[in-house]
Amino acid sequence: MAEMSQGSALPTKFLSIDNVSKVYDNAVTAVDDISLSVNKGEIFALLGSSGCGKSTLLRMLAGFETPTKGRISLAGKDITAMPPYERPINMMFQSYALFPHMTVWDNIAFGLRRDGMPAKQIAELVEQNLRLVQLEKYAQRKPHQLSGGQQQRVALARSLAKRPQLLLLDEPLGALDKKLREQTQLELANIIHQVGVTCVMVTHDQEEAMTMASRIAIMSEGRFLQVGTPEEIYESPNCRFVADFIGSVNLFEGTVEEDHSDHALIKTANCPIYVGRGVSAVRGSTAGVVLRPEKISISREPANQTYNTVAGKVEELSYYGNLTAFHVRLKDGQRVKVTHLNHYRHDDLGFNAGDHVHLHWSDDAMVVVGR
Repeated sequence: MAEMSQGSALPTKFLSIDNVSKVYDNAVTAVDDISLSVNKGEIFALLGSSGCGKSTLLRMLAGFETPTKGRISLAGKDITAMPPYERPINMMFQSYALFPHMTVWDNIAFGLRRDGMPAKQIAELVEQNLRLVQLEKYAQRKPHQLSGGQQQRVALARSLAKRPQLLLLDEPLGALDKKLREQTQLELANIIHQVGVTCVMVTHDQEEAMTMASRIAIMSEGRFLQVGTPEEIYESPNCRFVADFIGSVNLFEGTVEEDHSDHALIKTANCPIYVGRGVSAVRGSTAGVVLRPEKISISREPANQTYNTVAGKVEELSYYGNLTAFHVRLKDGQRVKVTHLNHYRHDDLGFNAGDHVHLHWSDDAMVVVGR
């Protein structure tokens, strides 16, 4: 959790990025005039597809790249032009970059020895960090004798040993397989919170960002499209790109027919959609209605409602254990995904491919986005 200022409920602003851009010699703009504040003790995620600028921004924070313009400050100090070795920052790479010829103990001690720290203090810090990542009994092993998850924890312990003010994580779990990555996400976040270090992480994995970070910035073409908590990003995307980038989504194209403070009515090819709040749109303008698969109900009989209900035919269904996904083709050809959470063993709605079904949802289940 973010550290609170004494006598105040507001988080302490720690890292400030002010109007930063990075333009390379070939006139390619990697980062385009972005500003951001990260709170002390926060895990902040930069999320986006390859080439969006997130790794360039991380390298500017580390000092490996210099901004073309703008200012970066840490704890109130301008570090924009400061060389990497003078910054109170440590970076953990996707490859972990462990020394293969050194033991776990020596890998963690390496940076401390380079700083000329007394041997007794080095030993205390190494042992402390081994306990932190629960690798005490592996201290004398070499990296190749460890699993991927254990190597990842060694790299984290080495990064934390020097007690950096800011920890940078570049795709920290990218080298792990899916199951191990899922197991490690909360473990890694808990260790970072336990130490209390402020962290900025880069990832293209939505689940990783949603699980580990207290806030997320969605990046595209060098810019931030939306910054918010995982819940805000998922439940209230501010544009089509963000809605489509995070999780599965169904998008209904329509025209705004009514927009009042307490509701809006949008006409689509398949049904009239009633939204239980105003959407701040001009009557007659086009709009996209974003609807998550898990917010849709599926049944054999039509729902007792005029709005927010469509009929279609099940094209295919997939059983994933905890849920079943239905792909339903509507009369205009649009394909809608519906997910049903399986609460009980052998939970089965009895639908098969080819069945005619009805879909319906509540008036607070949607988000409306413009072009």
